[in-house]
Amino acid sequence: MTDGTFDKVAIAEGTDPTWRRRMASVPLLVWFAVLWIAAMILVALAADWIAPYSYTTPNLRNRLVPPGTAPHWLGTDELGRDVLSRLIVSIRISLMIAFGATIISAVLGTTLGFVAAYFRGVAEQAVLMLADFQAAMPFLILALSVLAFFGNSLALLIGLMGLFGWERYARIARGLAVSASAQGYASAVTQLGASPGRVYLKHILPNIASTLIVSMTLVFPEVILLESGLSFLGLGVQPPMTSLGNMVGFGREYITRAPWIMLAPALTIVLTTLAVSLLGDWLRDRLDPTLR
Repeated sequence: MTDGTFDKVAIAEGTDPTWRRRMASVPLLVWFAVLWIAAMILVALAADWIAPYSYTTPNLRNRLVPPGTAPHWLGTDELGRDVLSRLIVSIRISLMIAFGATIISAVLGTTLGFVAAYFRGVAEQAVLMLADFQAAMPFLILALSVLAFFGNSLALLIGLMGLFGWERYARIARGLAVSASAQGYASAVTQLGASPGRVYLKHILPNIASTLIVSMTLVFPEVILLESGLSFLGLGVQPPMTSLGNMVGFGREYITRAPWIMLAPALTIVLTTLAVSLLGDWLRDRLDPTLR
């Protein structure tokens, strides 16, 4: 058996020393973060099948049942609705908002950053001025104003959240695109006849993708907290739809009599944002060549 074939078999069987060293070098907290995020995604995808009850059906005979009581293992709320079922559906809605908003923000910011790097001059100054304005404007106040004026809808909420943090991607994309152009390979591809769109999408974007992915992991938990804050204030997800912030907002009125209504979604928010932040910090350290 050749050395190459032996290495492939060793990797497939999990006995490759290099693979083992790489797995052993991953901190325990990062493993927790990966497992928690994977569990949240699985819960969100299978919410319709694993939720034991309908999250909107009230049962006034079972109001404020404490947790640990079968069949309501996380208790019930003020209307007798199963807290576990509402928590499962809330995870799906909150993650859908966070993923959608993070992707919109990344695409918008990266596109504007590339526009600024390509056209330079007036276009670059306009993008940088917009980025400065976005950074200086308290986004929570802007979001409250827009939602209070235009009303509440899930599509509007996701689109509004997508405007959060785009200036970070724009600055990163612009700086890295200018640096990549100065390195020469972008100019070489351009001289070979490649269009600007192909240069930026096929050559520059893959080289800066790792930095943008790390930025997404840092913005993602902030979007979750922002959506939770808006829902807590009553301007986010509206009934009968539910989200983690929505559950915390309605549960605050019963925090002394039935704290489990608020504690279950609040703990989920804390652990999810912590897991994404831990994973983002680890990816930043692993992908940044200056920190190796």
